[in-house]
Amino acid sequence: MLEGVKYVYAEIYKTALHRPLMSFAQTAFGGLAVSQWYHGWWDCNIDGRPAKMVWQVVNDSRTTCNGNVCSTTSGVKTIGWFSDNRSPWVRLGINYTIGDRLGIRYLGSEPDNWELTFNASTLTANGWTTWRGNRYPLMCWNRLR
Repeated sequence: MLEGVKYVYAEIYKTALHRPLMSFAQTAFGGLAVSQWYHGWWDCNIDGRPAKMVWQVVNDSRTTCNGNVCSTTSGVKTIGWFSDNRSPWVRLGINYTIGDRLGIRYLGSEPDNWELTFNASTLTANGWTTWRGNRYPLMCWNRLR
């Protein structure tokens, strides 16, 4: 499922149709989730290289069964992807949110923790990534603001 979603987002980005479809996705789940500062499409600079990041609200319905009795709950969650210098998209998770701080879990082949802090006056987010124990600067700006 996630591979298909990732492919759709990559195709949306390539064809520049991401704004209308992203608006639809936010509308479809809008009643179930509060929009956060990090939601949407971001242009980034990671240690001097261009990068892209996207955070999206997606359906997170779950069905559980006990014998012949099943129940389904509806819900949403936020998931993200990151592409460093046009590399393949890699999944991101959220470790924590504290006010304007976002703790990110990079879920690539060498998982690690990142952090961004949002500056409302400049509409940018600054922070760091880590790779093999070293920190590198990360700066992003939301493309839809």
